[in-house]
Parts: sequence; structure tokens; C-alpha cells
Amino acid sequence: MAETFVEVPPAAPPILRRTLHEEVTNRVRDMITEGQLAPGTRINEGLVGKQLGVSRTPLREALKTLASEGLIEIVPARGAVVRAFSRADIADMLEALKALEQTAARFACARASDEDVAGLQALHRRMMELYAERRRLEYFKLNQEIHSGLMRIGGNATLAWAHEAIQARMKRIRFTGADSAEKWAAAAAEHEEMMAALEARDGERLARAVAVHMDETWHRVARTLPD
Repeated sequence: MAETFVEVPPAAPPILRRTLHEEVTNRVRDMITEGQLAPGTRINEGLVGKQLGVSRTPLREALKTLASEGLIEIVPARGAVVRAFSRADIADMLEALKALEQTAARFACARASDEDVAGLQALHRRMMELYAERRRLEYFKLNQEIHSGLMRIGGNATLAWAHEAIQARMKRIRFTGADSAEKWAAAAAEHEEMMAALEARDGERLARAVAVHMDETWHRVARTLPD
């Protein structure tokens, strides 16, 4: 009798179950990013909790997490306030991100595995699909994931840690850098050049592309900032 082989299907990706804390934290973070909770605004725990359908306890835990990320401040007698940054603060943070990402760009081109590069390219292709569909918030989240991914594949955990701490504070500001079709198209084109340089394993080209992207990010966001 001929032996029968049963083909085993590839394992499906696991279903990710977010905890209530993660869900509330992500929702409030999105509200800040999209401007529903504006810089300098005191967060009304009762109102926001009602909007999200949660009690004050998980909301307060989420606010503590966002305070650790630098997105909000816990102010005595006022409670949680969405953090507001000055033009100088934002310029300094973008300058720091530029330096960190340029260093990681050179490291990534020299050190990253083919699988690492392919993974980042796949994220980029998905991001461009979201751009074509004009799904701005989803595009932005993947955009941030790509920047973090570049730091990760650079292979220096300390650089990646420093980058993540600054990037977390910049979410709302960088989101405003694509608040028009012209700005968004320019940012997407800059990412295309970054991915082309990474694919070519050209560290200096990628570092230049990162520098252009960060400099142009400043010009795009500066238009939205008060003097």
C-alpha cells in the first residue's frame, strides 16, 4: 500500500489579545495624536472614560503610561494635561532623531540580515498601500514602526532605546507633518528614497535620505506651530 502523506498547512499567525490597559492606552494615545486632546488640555477623566466606556481606574493607569512616554504631564491640582512643546523643544528633538537615525542607517546597511531588510521593505509596501487608500492614522502608525524598525535592525539597542523615548513624545507633532496632500506626498516620496537606499545597502545614501527627511519634517511641522 502506498504511503499517504498529509500536508500540514502553515501555522496561522497568533491572535493577539490586547489587555484593557493596552487598549485604553492606545485609544488615548490616538486621541492625542489626532488632536482630539489638544496640547495644554486638561484631560477630563470622567468625560474621556465615558467616551471609551471604561471606569477611571484603567484610564488613570493608561495616563500613567502616557506620562512615562512624555505625552502628558501629571500636574498637581490639575491632573493629567496633554504636554505642549515649544518650537525650540521640537527642533531639538528632531535634530536628535536625525542624528540617531543617520547612525542607525549606516549600521543597518552594514549589519542587518537580508530577512531584516525584507521585513522593513514589506512594512514600507503596506504603508504605501495605506497612503494610496488615504488612511492617514494607520499610515502614520506604520510610518513610526518603520522608523523604529530602522533603529532595531541597526543592531544597537541603546540607540534604539534613546530613539524610542524621543519618538514617543513627537507623535502628535509628526502627525501634523502630513496634514495636507502636498506634505503627505513629499513625506511618502522621502520614505521611498530611504527604502531604495536600504535595499542597495548604501549606508551613506541612506544617511543622506534620513537627513533630508528629518530636515523636511521640520519645515512641514514648523508651519503648524505658533511663533
